[in-house]
Amino acid sequence: MTHEQLLKNLQVPTGHIDVLLDTDTYNEIDDQFAMSYMLRSTEKMTVKAICAAPFFNSNSTSPEDGMVRSYDEIKKLLRLAEREDLMDVVYEGSRVYLPDEKTPVESPAAHAIVELAQQYTTENPLYVVAIGAITNVASALLMAPEIKEKMVLVWLGGHSQDWPNTMEFNMYQDVAGARVVFGCGVPLVQLPCGGIVEAFAASGPELEYWLKGKNALCDYLVEHTAEAANEYAAGKVWSRVIWDVTAVGWLLNEGDRFMQSKIIPAAIPEYDHHYGYDYTRHPMRYIWHINRDALMQDLFSKLSGME
Repeated sequence: MTHEQLLKNLQVPTGHIDVLLDTDTYNEIDDQFAMSYMLRSTEKMTVKAICAAPFFNSNSTSPEDGMVRSYDEIKKLLRLAEREDLMDVVYEGSRVYLPDEKTPVESPAAHAIVELAQQYTTENPLYVVAIGAITNVASALLMAPEIKEKMVLVWLGGHSQDWPNTMEFNMYQDVAGARVVFGCGVPLVQLPCGGIVEAFAASGPELEYWLKGKNALCDYLVEHTAEAANEYAAGKVWSRVIWDVTAVGWLLNEGDRFMQSKIIPAAIPEYDHHYGYDYTRHPMRYIWHINRDALMQDLFSKLSGME
């Protein structure tokens, strides 16, 4: 890929695009919002596949268990969204994280990413939106390095470059995987969490006003967001960051209506949980500001069917 083509592929896409979503859907409610937003954005994108990513925290007993729970949650959301037509293109992902930067973890998801990306071209790429640990995507790029020429990767991972560390959940689970995708030359759009995307938060009253009672999917999202918030903020004022929506939002960011970004040399996620820098590296796109209200309005309008 030429430098000029790489820069072109790092722009907000014009026209209709094909997308693949890689998601740890059972981890937090923001994945459900992001997936629902993607499913409702049919004016811009066609969902070609959905892959379950591993995760390990209090909502799972292991990375494998997190992936399996996410796979089941994807299926549940498709039923709520009345998109059962996509059931056959949902894939189980990796059951472990990358052991190192050279060894892929084979899984149905990694193979699906490879096989799907190979159907595209540099001028007409597949857009891969990743909102979990990057293991599946990194594995696919290690299995078939040539697909970096045929895809654009939009990843919510890491923190802002002004943050004290890079210990954001998606990044620190698989630093080797992060180093693969930041280093291989695939067109990469990074949405950092701490310091930037954390601005994209919704309050309980907003969710009740805009979404409650609109449809079964909206009711599910409102109910589970309130449940999650009440676990840590019962009886207090709260807002809930729904980070992952922003990764889908970038694909809809015509005229920078939802966020601002810049082109920078690709950073280096280090194993000490900081960024390294080499200003001779290939370019990537870095999101530095979220227009919270504009993106939230589009999200609520699409989910509630009020467009």
